[in-house]
Amino acid sequence: MSEVLDQSEVDALLAAVDTGQVQQPDSKATVYGQGGRPMAADVHIYDFKRPERVSKDQMRALQTLHEGFGRNLGAALSTYLRTIIEVSVSSIEQLTYSEFIHSLPNPTCFNLLKAEQLDGQLCLEISPLIIYPIIDRLLGGSNADLFIPQRPLTQIEQRLVQRITDRATHHLSEAWSNLTPVTFSVQDFESNPQLVQIVPPNETVVVIGFEIKMGNRAGTMSLCIPYNVIEPIMGILAAQNWFTYQRKGGQEDHLRRLTGHVHGAPVEVRVFLAQTTITMSDLLNLQVGDIVTTDKACSGDVLIQVEGKNKFTAQLGQLRGKKAIRVVHRCPQPEVAQSRSNGSKR
Repeated sequence: MSEVLDQSEVDALLAAVDTGQVQQPDSKATVYGQGGRPMAADVHIYDFKRPERVSKDQMRALQTLHEGFGRNLGAALSTYLRTIIEVSVSSIEQLTYSEFIHSLPNPTCFNLLKAEQLDGQLCLEISPLIIYPIIDRLLGGSNADLFIPQRPLTQIEQRLVQRITDRATHHLSEAWSNLTPVTFSVQDFESNPQLVQIVPPNETVVVIGFEIKMGNRAGTMSLCIPYNVIEPIMGILAAQNWFTYQRKGGQEDHLRRLTGHVHGAPVEVRVFLAQTTITMSDLLNLQVGDIVTTDKACSGDVLIQVEGKNKFTAQLGQLRGKKAIRVVHRCPQPEVAQSRSNGSKR
């Protein structure tokens, strides 16, 4: 059992430290490994005012998610504005909400996003450096000598910007659907970000910065996601679960789109009544009204080919005054149709 110092010994020790008789320990921590050899201590600074509540794997998952959102939004804006628009993720970091607000210009294009499936709101901020060139493009301008005004957007300009934010929320909802079914919409608009307080100032938020390029113009777009919004889906944002979930969701979405396109595609259906062989002299002497006989009975099944492949057998008939066929069997193994076979289309 270690010895316990009494009060007089403690006072003597403190006095010795003050007079310099006892050497104070070094401020740098020393860690001893096997054999008593000193090792360099791996010390990390931790700020309790800014705790990192989102892990690095989850941050990478969010970055991957919104990189796809940026590509889709860039393609949609390029089609809408009839010019090349590039939207790419430039940064992703954890900040406090007050730090995010103070980093924004005033005035700016500040939109509050809301989804009924999630608790809380998101912030989508678009820099005036790019939003005014987009407005000028919508109104038929060339952006050659455009002056960026330092004023809030007018009501007409807000209506024009709403067409851009509606496309952004649409593609953001599609990107987040890989995590959870969600539908974002613009709930409110504000030009002064200092007036918007969606979470406490010291609350942790994830800020994803985008760079938007349109010709010789460039600007930024920031998406602020409070921690309480993504907290229910933090488990899905784990690296392994995220990639598995994304691959499954992507396959299902691709299959759904492919099926929708294929359903309306026209295909050629050909019915072969019968086939036979004749000599070349008989073929040259064929006249109108001649009868070509075959070995097939008139009540026998006919072959149905779809895009040149044998698919079904059917029986000839009549329906509402028109020739018709009734499918009776499926061909066990589709075969490639003979290009020189004689047939009639129905």
